[in-house]
Amino acid sequence: MNVHFALLALLAGEPRSGSQLRAEVAAGRGGVPLGKAGQVYPALYRLTRAGLADAAAAGDGGPEFRITARGQDELARWLRRAPDPAHGDELVLKIVLAGQVPGTDVHEVIQAHRRYLIEAMRQRIRAGRNGRTGASLSLALADTAEMYRLDSAIQWLDTADSLVGWEIGRAHV
Repeated sequence: MNVHFALLALLAGEPRSGSQLRAEVAAGRGGVPLGKAGQVYPALYRLTRAGLADAAAAGDGGPEFRITARGQDELARWLRRAPDPAHGDELVLKIVLAGQVPGTDVHEVIQAHRRYLIEAMRQRIRAGRNGRTGASLSLALADTAEMYRLDSAIQWLDTADSLVGWEIGRAHV
């Protein structure tokens, strides 16, 4: 997982010192590992150089980091961008972090990913109708495995959406 976006999500809530961010990354957020604590300071400096975060002197003399408007825009785009399947549980992390970024509509983030996954399934189905999966057993097995992976991710998103709705309803009681 790219620690840069985890840091931006943490900073979206409120400014934090590097040591606070390092502790939060080490502890994980919502039970999801955010990266390695040793990556925090190098990532913070890359974020500030890129204009996605800035640092100001805090009361203790150390810098306090905050997300910039450009960083908020980049974070919002990342939350909605389809994850690379090679990055494992990035989709889970995006949904967990989306729920912690003030002003983010988690349902909308979930639906953006759901639409992408459904379209990917449709493309697989169309490819199969064109005889692609009949070409060889190994290709058919790979296509079938990918269909199950996509279907599983869609089912998880549906469950996540229900849980988010339940949590929001519970908060209003």
